[in-house]
Amino acid sequence: MTGRGQVSAGDLLELVRSGRATTRGALQQVTGLSRATVGQRLDRLFRAGWLREGAGGPVDSPQGGRPSITLEFDDEHAVVLAADLDTRHARAAVLSLTGEILAEHGGTLVVEDGPETVLGELGRWFAELLEKAGHRASEVCGIGVAVPGPVDSETGRVVQPPIMPGWDGYDIRGRLARAFTEHTGAPRVPVLVDNDANLMAYGEQRTGYPDCSAFVLVKVSTGIGAGVVVDGSLFRGVDGGAGDIGHIRVGADALCRCGSYGCLAAVASGGAVARRLAEAGVRAASGSDVRDLLASGHPEAVGLAREAGRQVGDVLATVVTLLNPGVLMIAGDLAGTAFLTGVRELLYQRALPRSTAHLEVVTSRLGERAGLVGAGALVVEHLYAPERAEERLSALGV
Repeated sequence: MTGRGQVSAGDLLELVRSGRATTRGALQQVTGLSRATVGQRLDRLFRAGWLREGAGGPVDSPQGGRPSITLEFDDEHAVVLAADLDTRHARAAVLSLTGEILAEHGGTLVVEDGPETVLGELGRWFAELLEKAGHRASEVCGIGVAVPGPVDSETGRVVQPPIMPGWDGYDIRGRLARAFTEHTGAPRVPVLVDNDANLMAYGEQRTGYPDCSAFVLVKVSTGIGAGVVVDGSLFRGVDGGAGDIGHIRVGADALCRCGSYGCLAAVASGGAVARRLAEAGVRAASGSDVRDLLASGHPEAVGLAREAGRQVGDVLATVVTLLNPGVLMIAGDLAGTAFLTGVRELLYQRALPRSTAHLEVVTSRLGERAGLVGAGALVVEHLYAPERAEERLSALGV
């Protein structure tokens, strides 16, 4: 926040949402604003339906008196839609503003069918999910989408995605906003797009490790990607390419879907393991098939998953040395005991003890819902950030 006169209603909302100041008196103390000014700006938030009064809190004055009324973010005034796309499967959900999943659907949706088809179908899913959750389309404040490719966060467009043919530079935001309107009749809403590993990391860090200042999630499914959260914010790099560890060269001669040889994803992803199993006569065509084989204890799948884990662990030794995270989370189709064992073997062997002394290596807590939770949180944090909140309040006429 800046000077007193520039403390906005959006800034007050941020203080309440973060828990830094949850009474009128506390807001006056933190901001230096007068009681009347705080009251005027809070009134805008009440009229918008974004704040509500809670139970009595601690007494503001050391002289005693009546308990002060606490202020709470009203998470019932709107809902968020979220979708998580994989190469051949997708999940979609209606979420509350605090991240609770109110209705959910998963099914086959093939990214190679192209963005027009896929995003149009998502619009239909959203309409059905809203009905299932008992919410009107007019209650939706925004949509978040996780995609399996690098994303320019400024434009919401994927940039040269190796496993999303036909999507490069496509206007995902515009098409999904239209699809939402076509299937619900509601006005367009903001659409935010980010990489799936990024949003999985964001969801997992916020819900399970909020105090971890450096958090890394590695998703190993059809491809391999990493999401990095530093001080509570996603680290994307200059144009969304951060975390694309699946295309680090590891010296093998396998051809990757990106067109290069020797990428980590070409030898250690779920797709790579499925290919090796198929060559050995085992029915496997994708990372999800490998996941099912691992769940049944298939010995060859277990052996190949552990080998893949060792290859990924070798690369992660460098990642851990560079970023010094407190938590390294393994997620995706291969994130089971065999793969994790392989990761640990090479990671602790290659990384300096200083880099791993305070490191937790864990698997996903949210599972298949991580991307949905992260996508929903991304939308909420964007729409209720101070500057954006001010714009929205003005648009509402309050």
